[in-house]
Amino acid sequence: MNIVVCVKQVPDTELERSLVPGDNTVNRASADGVINYLDEFAIEAGLQLAEAHGGEVTILSMGPAKAAESIRKALSMGADKAVHVIDDALAGSDALATSLALAEALKAVGFELVIFGSESTDARTGMVPAMVAERLGVPQLTLASKVDISGTDVTIRRLTDDGYQVVTGSLPAVVSVVEKANEPRYPTFKGIMAAKKKPVQVLSLTDLNLDAGSVGLTGAASWVEDFAARPPRQAGVVVKDEGDGGAKAAGFLAERKFI
Repeated sequence: MNIVVCVKQVPDTELERSLVPGDNTVNRASADGVINYLDEFAIEAGLQLAEAHGGEVTILSMGPAKAAESIRKALSMGADKAVHVIDDALAGSDALATSLALAEALKAVGFELVIFGSESTDARTGMVPAMVAERLGVPQLTLASKVDISGTDVTIRRLTDDGYQVVTGSLPAVVSVVEKANEPRYPTFKGIMAAKKKPVQVLSLTDLNLDAGSVGLTGAASWVEDFAARPPRQAGVVVKDEGDGGAKAAGFLAERKFI
């Protein structure tokens, strides 16, 4: 089975993040780049399916040269090879442009099953998996907490607010998984060393037959118009219990219409 897992490098969520004045895009140079942690569940899902059904796992990532670090980490987890879509014109791409570039890359490398994390921690749109499936003309099975393959069918347990739904589609297909899907494995020393020798194919917009005007900030359908630093946090209200602490707390909440 030819499994492709899409991985995005994002600014470390543990650090302060910012936007770049001028074009109002995410300042990726101001924080360490890490694998979007929700994509680690997608990697694990791909590895488990390959172990159960045979085949290869390919990592696909779109991003600047710095994203190669996250690609190597994904390879050290056990993936077989990788594809890095890199081009200066891709900077500032929104979800629509990102889905276009990823879809064209997937057409170029081939796939039977594409796996995404449910969303990225820097944008939080959660729309790219569905957009990619639509561009490819294949079924989309999103928000999967469990993924099973039987012959040419893929069945997921789709997480909902009040339980789950069982959804089945035919391969090829696009799946996105939630963080409840599995427990991502840690790279071993052997895996880290092996990752250094695994092939990474580099693709540019020219390789994908895409025009620079169709992606990036210039080709974006959505953008950040303006932003401002958040105001400093104000001091909280201290309620001293002098026998009437409960009444004071209730009054504070009622004043703000919480109760």
